[in-house]
Amino acid sequence: MPSGQGSGTNPIHNKKPKKQAKELDEDEVAYKAKQQADKKAREEMQKKAGGKGPMNTGSQGIKKSGKK
Repeated sequence: MPSGQGSGTNPIHNKKPKKQAKELDEDEVAYKAKQQADKKAREEMQKKAGGKGPMNTGSQGIKKSGKK
């Protein structure tokens, strides 16, 4: 079969147009900066809490009353 005929579509024609770089106003710039700062803070907190292990040490667990 010649190219372009048959099942499926030609991938050359399936390309999406490139996104136009839009200009950001002051609010959007401030919002993005705040998002990045929050992300950094979250990652730092995660590092601090990461090495300590589980909050529940396992000795607590499900306790049985001992009565029968």
